[in-house]
Amino acid sequence: MTPFAIAGVQMHVSTHSNIEAMRHRLDLLMHLYPWVQMVLFSELACHGPLLQHAQPLPGAAEEALQEMAARHRVWLINGSMYERREGAIYNTTSVIDPEGKIVGRYRKMFPFVPLEQGVAPGTEFLTFDVPEVGKFGVLNCYDIWFPEVARTLTAMGAEVLLHPVLTHTIDRDIDLAVAHATAAMFQCYVFDINGLVAGGNGHSAVFDPAGRVMYRADVLEQFIPIEIDLEQVRRQRQNGIRGLGQMLKSFRDRPIDFPVYDRARFDSSFLDSLGPIAQPRRDQAPSNVAPIPTRPRMIR
Repeated sequence: MTPFAIAGVQMHVSTHSNIEAMRHRLDLLMHLYPWVQMVLFSELACHGPLLQHAQPLPGAAEEALQEMAARHRVWLINGSMYERREGAIYNTTSVIDPEGKIVGRYRKMFPFVPLEQGVAPGTEFLTFDVPEVGKFGVLNCYDIWFPEVARTLTAMGAEVLLHPVLTHTIDRDIDLAVAHATAAMFQCYVFDINGLVAGGNGHSAVFDPAGRVMYRADVLEQFIPIEIDLEQVRRQRQNGIRGLGQMLKSFRDRPIDFPVYDRARFDSSFLDSLGPIAQPRRDQAPSNVAPIPTRPRMIR
């Protein structure tokens, strides 16, 4: 076995600084579960979802989180915060080691446009090693809807995907189905941690490399401490999920380089025909539905 203990924190998130609230939750978590080795907060847990609270990195907010990680000797993934950098705003996740050092910052590749209008996309993947344990990868909320992100991270060797979420919309059930499928497709653990109130509608979940649900939360504040076994990832990938499909190997041995990824040569006329990304409006009727009559019709 290669055991490792990770705790997700599903907490109320406000639209201003939540750093002190995160500190209180972490203090209590480590009092109750001193065996936890890594803590994961939800997306934008640090300052909420308003762009005006974007912070410079490095900066005071991140330094406070570094102090928390060092005091409790835990790996700390802050969920994320909006980062102001070189005239742009990014949705950035900081990974902090038990000594309080920043080992990486991941900038969300797929901001949830149009709701995250004004947020620039990141372009770099992030994996990091926990010594004598295994390799971890970070992806942020909407990123998981694009399987290329998880595929790249797992092809880089990631065995655990840390997935902070801020989902408060009616598609949370689909979001969870995607996270569940990701764990199965790539034989990895997925920690899908959502917030509450301004931070989401809860229902955080953890899935294992055999595609099984390890835990599903409700809509209350809670800690989700779970010990995982990295040997299970390696076994599923070697022998196939539940002794069946060996998808990572099959993808490695694929007979084709998918033409859809060749921007210069692929015919993207259908994708181009879909138009720009924009929020639906009330005055937009679906193209395949007859318009509603403006005057009532008599039925004889």
